[in-house]
Amino acid sequence: MIADQAITVRVRRERSEDERRVEEITRDAFWNLYAPGCVEHLLVHRIRTHRDCIPELSFVIERDGAVVGSIFYTASKVRSPDGWEHDTVTFGPVSIAPQLHRQGLGRALITHSIDEARRLGHRAILILGYPHHYEPYGFIGAKRWGIAMPDGRYYRGFMALPLFDGALDGVAGTVVFSDVYDADPADAEVFDRGFPPKEKKVQESQRIFERAAQELNE
Repeated sequence: MIADQAITVRVRRERSEDERRVEEITRDAFWNLYAPGCVEHLLVHRIRTHRDCIPELSFVIERDGAVVGSIFYTASKVRSPDGWEHDTVTFGPVSIAPQLHRQGLGRALITHSIDEARRLGHRAILILGYPHHYEPYGFIGAKRWGIAMPDGRYYRGFMALPLFDGALDGVAGTVVFSDVYDADPADAEVFDRGFPPKEKKVQESQRIFERAAQELNE
């Protein structure tokens, strides 16, 4: 727990009574960001009961006692050419209520979860995202260890963070993310009917994301 003058911030495990609020925040945070509408609130809903969920790393962040963000982890792995599989973990979605962006809440949430993943003995965290968002936490391109996306390519937005010295030495191959992330937009459309209507829009952030997602690490 940290206090900034009159504001108190706390990271804790998600509880059942947080679930709807967390889905609402996730929806608000991702709406129209990467595509018209979003699927991330459906992902959060499904992750909780999926076999790859790591509940010990499901956290919310509170500001003055109110939940304002969340992070979820799933099991992932690196499959080497000789068939060996090396266990890793992956986080996402990470959400902070939009009106509270740029106040250090995301950093507090991510830092806490990384420290806990390390304490629990996990090997490494593999993620997809914008490098400038995650390099401050120590993430670098997974190409450094010869870990590629399933298509065999190395992308700038595919990053790794070893959680102990030598954790990824000799671990090379292709990443296998949880299939919970394979959300059908049609399923998200149905799920979204349980929330207040929001307008879907095409905006510049979607074009930026599309270009970034295709950028190779060369």
